[in-house]
Amino acid sequence: MEAVSEAADAYEAIETYHEKGWTDGLPVVPPTPELLERFLEASGLDADDVVFHLAERKRTVRAGKVALNAIMAGCLSSYMPVVIAALEAMAEPAYNIHSSATSTGGAAPFMVVNGPVRHEIGLNMQGNIFGPGNRAGATIGRALRLIIINCLGSKPGLLDRSTQGNPGKYSFTFAEWEETSPWEPLNVELGYSAETSTVTLLAAEGPHNIQNHYGKGRGIAETAAATMAGLGSMSEGQSCFVFAPEHAHLLAEEFPTKEELKGYLFENATLPLSQLLRTGKLDKPIDADQNGNVRHALKPDDIYVVVAGGEAGGHSSWVPSWSRRRNGEFVTRPVLSAAERRESRG
Repeated sequence: MEAVSEAADAYEAIETYHEKGWTDGLPVVPPTPELLERFLEASGLDADDVVFHLAERKRTVRAGKVALNAIMAGCLSSYMPVVIAALEAMAEPAYNIHSSATSTGGAAPFMVVNGPVRHEIGLNMQGNIFGPGNRAGATIGRALRLIIINCLGSKPGLLDRSTQGNPGKYSFTFAEWEETSPWEPLNVELGYSAETSTVTLLAAEGPHNIQNHYGKGRGIAETAAATMAGLGSMSEGQSCFVFAPEHAHLLAEEFPTKEELKGYLFENATLPLSQLLRTGKLDKPIDADQNGNVRHALKPDDIYVVVAGGEAGGHSSWVPSWSRRRNGEFVTRPVLSAAERRESRG
């Protein structure tokens, strides 16, 4: 994979990348040496700087390759600090990029962005957060996918063995709408200052819709818990609720803190161990409570809660981990500007 210095036209360059298998099936932006230099400058890194190393595959991802894939994905150079931070999070063992990018489960990098960078790059936090229409969300997530394909070797049908896949594998990136949330934003909850931009990632399934147009806080919470307790995705993994503003404000009337809401969801998102064994969801018993029920989390803090989406409409979502077991967890990393990254490198 390399920058295109000579081609008859842009169409020829795009076709070359398709022929070499360097795309996700969609056309790409042909990278040029000039663009590569601009993107590296915005990242605060040199082309040979190592962003992360995946020991299981003996593959090293360097900043030059990151920049090439970000260009191909259609990113602006100003998105590079977010892309780099996301890759650093994915490189953490807790994220488990090796297994999640290979498994039949069809995992996608679900990413929530917090802090001032949301506004700096125009990342969507309102309507259609999981859909089309926002360049930053579409291309940052796509850059991660192209890096997984081109730098980690997870090509569909080869190392990517997804049974059915997941639309989020094109892009699954959005921002929390902190300004409308009745609770503290995720970065603050996790111990960062409100002025610190962060990315929080989980290898995840696609979003499960939570539809409730007439309920109040307790009814919406019960609907959310029932969605979480669905037999199809029941596991011991972590997960995230993305509540739209309408639901979030109704929930806050009954659950003024995230801790209270998480506690309710933890206690009520359960299934009988006997059902999990009978249906084949489990192949052997696991710990159950005194009533013989199993929870969809090991503790309340395994449940993440953020607010995003359009102002109107009784639709929220629940996003579970990709794995049958606890084979991947949330990882959060701060977003460093180019100047901050250069300073951190000495």
